[in-house]
Amino acid sequence: MGMVRPTDLPLLQSLSKPAVAPDGRRAVVAITRADLAADAYVGQLWEIPLDGGAPRRLTRGFRDAAPQFSADGSRLAFLRSEPNGAPQVLVVDALGGEPLRITDERLGVGEFRWSPDGTTIAYTARRPEPGRYGSVEGLDASAEPPRRLTTLRYRQNGTGYVTDRRAHVFLVQVPPRDAEPVYQPAPTPAGPAEPLPVVPEAVQLTTDDADYSGVDWMPDGTAVVAIAARHETRDTDLRNDAWLLPLDGGAPEALTSGPQLSISSLTVDPAGRLYLIAQDLGTEGTDFIGKQASLWLVEATRQARRLTDAETVDLGDPGSEAVLSSDGVLVQERSRGSVHLVRVTDDGRSERLTPPGVEVLATGAAGERVVVAYATGTAPAELGVLDVAGLRPVTDLAAPIAEGVVEGIELEIATPDGYPVHGWVHVPPGEGPHPVLLQIHGGPFTQYTSTFFDETQVYVEAGYAVVMCNPRGAAGYGEAHGRAIRRRMGTDDLVDVLAFLDGALEAMPDALDADRVGIMGGSYGGYLTAWTIAHDSRFAGAIVERGFLDPEAFVGTSDIGSWFGLEYVGTDLEQIRAQSPQAVIDRVSTPTLVIHSADDLRCPLGQAERYYAELKLRGVDTELLVFPGENHELSRSGRPRHRVQRFEAILEWWARHLPNERNRP
Repeated sequence: MGMVRPTDLPLLQSLSKPAVAPDGRRAVVAITRADLAADAYVGQLWEIPLDGGAPRRLTRGFRDAAPQFSADGSRLAFLRSEPNGAPQVLVVDALGGEPLRITDERLGVGEFRWSPDGTTIAYTARRPEPGRYGSVEGLDASAEPPRRLTTLRYRQNGTGYVTDRRAHVFLVQVPPRDAEPVYQPAPTPAGPAEPLPVVPEAVQLTTDDADYSGVDWMPDGTAVVAIAARHETRDTDLRNDAWLLPLDGGAPEALTSGPQLSISSLTVDPAGRLYLIAQDLGTEGTDFIGKQASLWLVEATRQARRLTDAETVDLGDPGSEAVLSSDGVLVQERSRGSVHLVRVTDDGRSERLTPPGVEVLATGAAGERVVVAYATGTAPAELGVLDVAGLRPVTDLAAPIAEGVVEGIELEIATPDGYPVHGWVHVPPGEGPHPVLLQIHGGPFTQYTSTFFDETQVYVEAGYAVVMCNPRGAAGYGEAHGRAIRRRMGTDDLVDVLAFLDGALEAMPDALDADRVGIMGGSYGGYLTAWTIAHDSRFAGAIVERGFLDPEAFVGTSDIGSWFGLEYVGTDLEQIRAQSPQAVIDRVSTPTLVIHSADDLRCPLGQAERYYAELKLRGVDTELLVFPGENHELSRSGRPRHRVQRFEAILEWWARHLPNERNRP
């Protein structure tokens, strides 16, 4: 049987974006894992030889992340988090040694980038207003003054309030490699000496009422480039721009013009041109549904020019960015349940570089050397080198679990109207038929892939066959597919998941038990699960997790409430209710476990509480499981113990409502 159990979470290691040394002979990555004893994520930087040799641990911090080489390759900068501490930038000799901390940001550093000459680091950080977020000893949150809010967008899932702690750009000088340590002066008979600062003083480069991200440098080192929404209508649209931030104190200058773009990342090339990963939001700046992220080039005219096809190529995978290489720009394209590495040239020509069955997670390059962190059907994360022979692995991080992992069987099922739905079925070893879980992804504009997914593997190990697909509304199948459910949620997507389930049951009767089926999903998947059980009563049980369940109550309570629901379900009350699980809850009879996090600002806890209360009042077999201190990302990055407890609660629910030989009450 499979070997991935809830308590195996520490065996699932993840990789940072690889930092490739300028000579191309080695890469440095952060290898991170969950630690149940510490109830935290721990990890260090590792040096990985790219032409043979054993990996070497470079640092020994609690959680070290985000390594970057200086341009000459002599030094490494990275983020270090101590237990219960905020991440700070540290610098160390590239061959190893004692790291030097160069920032002291109370709320931590977000992202950073070396200057071209290696003397300065630009970074983003949120600095609190005086008196807030522990900035005054003994003044806790309940004693802070009230917040005066004048915008629609003032909170962010995973962060909380943002208008009183904007993410700004800072500069800090990096001490020379041979700089002497700081020695604190001893007291004298006259009294204690004034302590010396232990980190260099940072200079704040931006001060306006905006959040900055995506920092990079202009090649001559005289300015930083960053992404921000500084325009007047930023509270009612989704647009942002790339801004030039001169180091001499000059006013920020917009570098983008033309289409209204939502920019997720930017990269500056040696000629000072900008490569952007961005969605075109249309003339109103709000049309985001199904809009595929493209690669854009911004040259001297500052008019953004699209290099990839808007309708067929999607570069919107989370964390996707343009990486400069010797003969083009490297980007990550999500397509039909895969994420490919693609090289794009300035004339729009493209070439896929990675083989089928590989999901590219992050990319690093130096000269002709290209290194990727990637996943496969049996591995959550490995590091590999791309060369003329293909993808060559240089790590074996998945060895402790690979033997027990079950790969998916790929299927394409036609709906009653002939539309093809693509997905996978994971079948436990042993004699069937097995009870079935229909698993629905979030988003909705995201995708399941063919590669390792911890949730699927845990359920397969517990004896369940898992059916999963990418219905209309999902990413990876073109713009029309992604936009199909705009203002008509619960229509084609419902048809697709049920058609795929029925098709899989019919195609695999010896493996799948059509009389024992459960359904589950999170976020949008929680929405579609709740919607499905109001229209189909076949399921032995359901799990509705962090769901978008009550669109009428979304505006004003969710951090995305001012735009997400307005575009997906519309603004007409009758139309909204025609797409609302809360409005059809009287049709539900399926036993339903509702899971939510107390600090979820994306789909607020009230979405779950109202849904649960209605089920309870109507006599439906239901429970509500609330995780304290967690947000919308519980299943992906919540506390390790909470993630294990979540898995245990899910399996206990299925043991009661869909038992099998491996999972009984």
